[in-house]
Amino acid sequence: MAMQSVPARGQNPVAGILWMLVTGVCFVAVTALVKLSGQGIPAAQSAFLRYVLGLVFLLPVLGRLMRLRMDRGRMMLYGGRGLAHALGVICWFFAMTRIPVAEVTAMNYLNPIYVTLGAALLFGERLAARRILAIAAAFLGVLVILRPGFREISDGHVAMLFTAVLFGISYLTAKLLSERDDAVVVVAMMSIAVTVVLAPVALAVWVTPRWDQVAGLFLVALFATAGHYTMTRAFRAAPLTVTQPITFLQLVWATLVGWLAFGEAVDGWVLLGGGMIIGSVVFITWREAVHKRRAVTPPTHLPET
Repeated sequence: MAMQSVPARGQNPVAGILWMLVTGVCFVAVTALVKLSGQGIPAAQSAFLRYVLGLVFLLPVLGRLMRLRMDRGRMMLYGGRGLAHALGVICWFFAMTRIPVAEVTAMNYLNPIYVTLGAALLFGERLAARRILAIAAAFLGVLVILRPGFREISDGHVAMLFTAVLFGISYLTAKLLSERDDAVVVVAMMSIAVTVVLAPVALAVWVTPRWDQVAGLFLVALFATAGHYTMTRAFRAAPLTVTQPITFLQLVWATLVGWLAFGEAVDGWVLLGGGMIIGSVVFITWREAVHKRRAVTPPTHLPET
């Protein structure tokens, strides 16, 4: 069945692309600010400061959160997600101080791949042969980036591999929670849970930060919050098949930021490997859209009279 070229009612592909472009700028700014502000501060402390400073953005929904009534099962899910996400954030902050911005960005694209695998294992979602090939291509892209045997694999690369797995667990848990609670509640509860989990770890390694580092991490929280907002607007304005390819530009911008701001060499292998991972994610997203369209599109033959 051919893909429909006419946008669905209420959708605006151009607006979706523009929102996703802004999203890319926000997330690249987050990456650059973490690399700039996190130097000399333990990864757990940097992550804690980012989240505790970001709690200011939850003030508008604080009253709503206080009125929530949750059973033990949901609280366990929120706590488990907070633990997985907190560990992932620590690994991500650690990687940012060890490897180039472009490599962090490229390897971060593995998250949707792990989510796809997790959905198949935990929720019984079917993995067709083409999806399996796309996943294999994504992991081949990781090998292109890391090039084991041809370059040194640092602890930052290992941390990013763990980051993708932990964030994948977080996103799969969010899928379960989003079926029970509003998106604002899911995001707010994650921020609170991550802050609580990170607090004792950060205090154990605490180093007194400079005011410019605190300001930088506050900007990280600001850009991260803005990025999640603009990404949501992009998803509302246009299908994923339109917005997902735009995420490739984040890798381009991250490479430029690393080169211009931090003097990191432009690595063609990282761009190639990142492109392979992104291509796999786009293909899986497109196949998902095709299946959903087939499920809702009525038969094209005329009914018998």
